[in-house]
Amino acid sequence: MSTLTLDGGATAVVSVDVGGTFTDIVVETAQGRTTGKVLTDIAAPERGVLLGVEETLAQAGVKPHELALFLHGTTLATNALIERKGAVTALLTTDGFRDSIEIGYEDRFSQYDLFIEKAPPLVPRALRFTVSERILAGGAIDTPLDEDAVLATAEILKRRGVESIAIGFLHSYANPSHERRARQLLLSRLPELAVTLSSEVCPEIREYERFTTATANAYVQPLMRTYLMGLQEQIAERGFNCPILLMTSGGGLTTIASACAHPIRLVESGPAGGAILAAGVAEDMELSDILSFDMGGTTAKICLIDQGVPQVSRRFEVDRRYHYMKGSGLPLRIPVIDMVEIGAGGGSIAAVDDLNRLSVGPESAGSTPGPVCYGRGGSAPTVTDANLILGKIDPRGFAGGRMKLDRDAASHVMADKVGAPLSLDAHHASHGIGEIVEENMANAARRHAVESGAQLEHRSLIAFGGSAPLHAARLAEKLGIAEVIIPVHAGVGSAIGFLRAPIGFEVVRSHVGRLSQSDPAALEAMLAEMSEEARKVVVMGAPGAETAETAIAHMRYAGQGHEIDVVLPDRPLTAASLLELREGFEERYRGLFGHVIPDHDIEFVDFAVRVQAARPSNFRPVEAPSFEHFSATPNERRTFFDPTTRSVADIPVYHRAALRAGATLSGPALVVEDETTTVVTRHFTATIDATGAIRLTAKGP
Repeated sequence: MSTLTLDGGATAVVSVDVGGTFTDIVVETAQGRTTGKVLTDIAAPERGVLLGVEETLAQAGVKPHELALFLHGTTLATNALIERKGAVTALLTTDGFRDSIEIGYEDRFSQYDLFIEKAPPLVPRALRFTVSERILAGGAIDTPLDEDAVLATAEILKRRGVESIAIGFLHSYANPSHERRARQLLLSRLPELAVTLSSEVCPEIREYERFTTATANAYVQPLMRTYLMGLQEQIAERGFNCPILLMTSGGGLTTIASACAHPIRLVESGPAGGAILAAGVAEDMELSDILSFDMGGTTAKICLIDQGVPQVSRRFEVDRRYHYMKGSGLPLRIPVIDMVEIGAGGGSIAAVDDLNRLSVGPESAGSTPGPVCYGRGGSAPTVTDANLILGKIDPRGFAGGRMKLDRDAASHVMADKVGAPLSLDAHHASHGIGEIVEENMANAARRHAVESGAQLEHRSLIAFGGSAPLHAARLAEKLGIAEVIIPVHAGVGSAIGFLRAPIGFEVVRSHVGRLSQSDPAALEAMLAEMSEEARKVVVMGAPGAETAETAIAHMRYAGQGHEIDVVLPDRPLTAASLLELREGFEERYRGLFGHVIPDHDIEFVDFAVRVQAARPSNFRPVEAPSFEHFSATPNERRTFFDPTTRSVADIPVYHRAALRAGATLSGPALVVEDETTTVVTRHFTATIDATGAIRLTAKGP
């Protein structure tokens, strides 16, 4: 696969990651990388993007017309789902299926908890409507669509102020004609209505997951479309004559048109960039199995990466609310890098309930009003306030010195709202907040590992994001991990990950049928159609580029309820290659479960085709020099609350920019830089390696 070339005089690429609290910017040129970080403007995120991009371009000495590409990712969709701040959304479905998104799987994710509470669906029952229609599983029309009922629904939607609607009919993946006609009818009466079809956003069997994915897409579509179109218009007005590509949850880049139609595919775009960064760091350092830890201002993300490849999935849960337990979140079926995400970030709010129990998150102060120490009107104590009080953050050097933090205000609120109810001073109250948020993240990591059949102790922890280096060492202690790596520019890690991502798109279609009865020619024709659909999206973002294609069949033994993926051969399907697929399936099945079922028929459930092309880049890392270890000299000292001794101590502070390869220091210590601070606890020794990364190694017993 070839690398795209930069157009004309364009010599730079800009990468932007919009989080719930901060917007991170990276400008890449042949000379290296320049980074920036600004507060996210929640009311108009594009304003923060443009401000940060212009400041960082000026710092890098790059003019707008010199940009070849604008890469972008955001957690806005994720945060809207977690915080339930999306559009007023309705659902139109088949008679009898009004409550399917509430009934779900008809199971309990915590079998013996008598007080279990499920998260409410995105669409309340009053905004779920049904019409008479029925399509059979094979695609045949059993009952025609009641068009008058659809038009009558349009009038109700108008009266109730509905901004977006998901249309999900039974078996529409096999025949989307009723969904498409319903869209035409609704738009004839409500032309401004955002409409999502389940047959387009998730053309797969299992109506519950298809409907929840469609409703989630509809829920965030107005927000994301307004943002993306506004951003495109404003960057054009400022002389940025370059294409914009969006990071998807699956780890590829796509166009604005595709992102506006299917914004749910961006729900994990920022975290996906972080996972790509972590995989790249693991490759550079020749590490095998790692745990990726990304923590920003609003959420924390944890991903398992084996043999340098992030785990991927077609199923994903957002907003797990019940101790991060599987089944307690909103299920989505999209191509996604598999990770667990929790409401734990620098802006996560701490509170004491009526039973004097301290909790942290998932509600976040975001950037507006933000933590109390920001001085922007925040009145609730947050994780960032706690870190400031504990001495982890320099109030004068936060965000490269662009923001001055108010430690006294944070201490006053902490003592009043957390310390007083628990009879603790501000330091111990802040320590409690830190311990809870770190234990929440550790618990999420343990659960994710168990669900994936993986162990954590032998892994290296790669931490990035503005808040992760503050908590990584303590998290590693809780998980029994002996090595922590903080890569260069960790505070803007996800944005750097975008720079390593390919331009790609994945198309999925359900096709249930026995392997022994399948027609290779018919399957090949379907795969060709899927390839063309994916290729159209990729070509818009990478015209003229060579592409690579991967086709996957999701297969199972007939009668089973879950599938495993098998890569199809890179040649036309024939009767002989179908036999190879059986062998491939049995090899994967034996690897997962230790045995196969002899002489039992195998069936296809769905197929996926992914097409991707390389992203343009003219930056190549230089070969790392050799070095010898030597003791680093601290630049200053700071008062710090040591979590091990639970007392205040005076510890050394090192400036990361002044540390060269081989510099070694012993915890407790702090390593500060513009975008973040690395806390080296007393159980770790830190070394700057040849790549510039901070490598923390456990001291041992």
